[in-house]
Amino acid sequence: MVLVAAGRGERAGTSEGPKQYRAIGGRAVIARTLDVFLGRPEIAAVAIAIHPDDEALFADSVGPLPSRIVTVAGGATRQASTLLALRALKAFDPETVLIHDAVRPFVSSELIAGVIEKAGGGTGALPALAVSDTLKRGGPDARVTGTVDRTGLFAAQTPQGFPFNTILDAHEKAAASGKSDFTDDAAIAEWAGLPVEIVAGSPDNIKLTWARDIAMADEKFSHAAAFPDVRTGNGYDVHAFGPGDHLTLCGLVIPYEKTLSGHSDADVGLHALTDALLATCGAGDIGTHFPPSDPQWKGAASRIFVEHAAGIVRAKGGRIANADITLICEAPKIGPHREKMVEALSAMLGIAAARISVKATTNEKLGFIGRSEGIAAIATVSVIYPGGVPA
Repeated sequence: MVLVAAGRGERAGTSEGPKQYRAIGGRAVIARTLDVFLGRPEIAAVAIAIHPDDEALFADSVGPLPSRIVTVAGGATRQASTLLALRALKAFDPETVLIHDAVRPFVSSELIAGVIEKAGGGTGALPALAVSDTLKRGGPDARVTGTVDRTGLFAAQTPQGFPFNTILDAHEKAAASGKSDFTDDAAIAEWAGLPVEIVAGSPDNIKLTWARDIAMADEKFSHAAAFPDVRTGNGYDVHAFGPGDHLTLCGLVIPYEKTLSGHSDADVGLHALTDALLATCGAGDIGTHFPPSDPQWKGAASRIFVEHAAGIVRAKGGRIANADITLICEAPKIGPHREKMVEALSAMLGIAAARISVKATTNEKLGFIGRSEGIAAIATVSVIYPGGVPA
């Protein structure tokens, strides 16, 4: 997707900086907008067009970001900025692209899904609302000169969705022809002959234009924070024993008469923890990010997976409150290694050891665990995300 964030937002006033970096509910507008899209599994890559003078503002507003997000210096107009971002996105070879204004932080996942579905059919997709107000035409003297028939009129919103190569080609042709007065991407698509279909927009999906808009958004997010967004993720994993002389549990290598077989170093505790972290923000599971069929992960240290998942959580503004791992096995004994396991987990997650629990239990000689054929693990994490729970 493309996120357009290179404007100056002068209509909202300039004393507090560009409006996409103003705080609403304690967080920058652009960070809240980005959170919504990163929460959608269909969004494989993001190119963000920012003003060349805003690099520090952007970094301070969004924090560390995953490698699937790239930034480009925007151009003199929204149209020019979008073209630059589309070119940057070409390296990811997307089939479909969404183009969204960074100052629409109230876009919903449902609206995004509707645009993706329509654009995936090979046409442009434009979220829009039928105009409900009576429209008047005014003259230079501010007197009404007529009433405009509002039948068939719609107010356009973003994200707008398109086949990637088609809209990129349309933008390139518009730039080459010297046309620079398009106010949105659907207009460029229309000019280039790409059909654009309307999908139902949302009255909540407002564009923050004026200072009052930002104040209202701040009030809305601040009110939502009265119901904090605390999420719990759960993960479960199991690995069978195989021949060996050591195994890895919760990042710690333990001498033992057997080893665990499976994905990477088969650290059953860290695999369960990775899934639990990803579950808090709907980011898939360990296999989504590290397919077991990919040979590069053969024998890899599972702390890589945990640190990656924790990075995704933090990119969405999440704070890991605690982590709890239960190892289910007849042997080896976990107690003598618990302290070092917690120490290793604390480093991986970036949280205090007091917020981490590692427990162990047997299966009372029942089932495959009771027969000492393998080890299972259950992990639970709590993460606090910005904002609040929607009403």
